[in-house]
Amino acid sequence: MTTLTVAPRQTPAERAADEIAVEVDESLSVLAETLEEWVAPRQSWTLLLREGFEFGRPNNVEASLAFAAGEQTSTLQFRLEQLDSATDTGEQLVLQFEEQNGIAKLARLTPNGLDVELHHILTFT
Repeated sequence: MTTLTVAPRQTPAERAADEIAVEVDESLSVLAETLEEWVAPRQSWTLLLREGFEFGRPNNVEASLAFAAGEQTSTLQFRLEQLDSATDTGEQLVLQFEEQNGIAKLARLTPNGLDVELHHILTFT
């Protein structure tokens, strides 16, 4: 297991300024790094990793991705362990969630916003 340093939950208030160390599986660490690397050069995007609601539990990390441009803001929040894969195509970041029997939920992050598909049929060639 590796350790991610994340922001605390919004409560309790006495921990608001502390950073939290959470043990995570290596695969989740790689996914978090992919998210961070994609967001870093894009001014309109931010990533916040914070402790989940089950204090002291391994893999207890929530991700919040936010896109803000002008008066428009979009956010995508999920538990890191819900994410099956994160593929950086250069122009976009494709997040695949909860694949089951070749059907998955996808979120595509682009420099101009966010697209979500709740019923994406995966094709295997």
